[in-house]
Amino acid sequence: MPAEWEPHRATWIAWPHNRADWPGRIEAVRWCYVELVRRLAAAERVEIVFQDGASEARALRRLARAGVDAGRVGAHRFPTDRGWVRDSGGTFVRRATTGEAPAVALVDWRFNGWARYDDWARDDRLPRRIAAARRVRRVVPRAGGLPPMVLEGGSIDVNGAGAALATEECLLDPAIQPRNPGMDRGDVERALEAYLGIDTVVWLGRGIAGDDTHGHVDDVARFVDAGTVVAAAEPNPGEANHAPLADNLRRLGAARVGGRRLTVVPLPMPRPLWFDGQRLPASYLNFYIANGLVLVPTFNDPADRVALGCLAELFPGREVVGIHAVDLVLGLGTLHCLTLQEPAG
Repeated sequence: MPAEWEPHRATWIAWPHNRADWPGRIEAVRWCYVELVRRLAAAERVEIVFQDGASEARALRRLARAGVDAGRVGAHRFPTDRGWVRDSGGTFVRRATTGEAPAVALVDWRFNGWARYDDWARDDRLPRRIAAARRVRRVVPRAGGLPPMVLEGGSIDVNGAGAALATEECLLDPAIQPRNPGMDRGDVERALEAYLGIDTVVWLGRGIAGDDTHGHVDDVARFVDAGTVVAAAEPNPGEANHAPLADNLRRLGAARVGGRRLTVVPLPMPRPLWFDGQRLPASYLNFYIANGLVLVPTFNDPADRVALGCLAELFPGREVVGIHAVDLVLGLGTLHCLTLQEPAG
């Protein structure tokens, strides 16, 4: 699995249609998607999954009004339940055999609605539809005697050189998530090695408060180069995220990748956001790296400019842009959750 900062052919997204995810705010969220596509299409091709022809036509009119070049956008009509393609769309990988041109394939993990929701069957079929549209090999994780494995893209982050970040809460704790009953740490690590080329997993503890995915790592820690990780930090000891994020920072400080310590850069958390009594998983770590561009969720918070400045220093060759995500996070995810990179082949 290539690192996210390696060259992309395209970014995949799914146009929002499930009103239950954004109660009373789906129109505002659609305009947020317009801004997302406007930014992405200036940097690379954007492949958009639509529920039907009517939603495609309305969306394309909005994109045209925003000045998006239609030649930079691909449209696909694939029915989905929710459309958080980071988690449901599979994982693009590249053949890395020396002397051969890289060939792209798509790993089709099982998807079961984060072991939380009942409506996921159409999302589970999304990888086979994407693979068919792109005419790439679809790999179903079954080899080596392993059971079919449930895995969401937001549960791992990779450096493109054989290392991955993941949380024990998400992938190992059966009391919290019944994703892969009977699979232990060794089984998970062997599956990541077999299908993604991962030889080192840096295990963190827990995710952030309000995360309905049971601890996805893309809200707490991300690689920004092969040996550097940016990680969420909460200095307030009275805040729910303080202890788990401090534990993650300790684990990162003790980790070795390729025999070397990681460089760990703390990134602040925004102030807690709530809606209808529910804590929302607002985090700057849910940024997305595109060609020449880093898109960062912002929350009308004093820490917005701190996070943007920190990431601008870590990505000196890319434009770092904030995307207003207060409405978007009502769906319990932001920019990284709704994007899927297709590497250049």
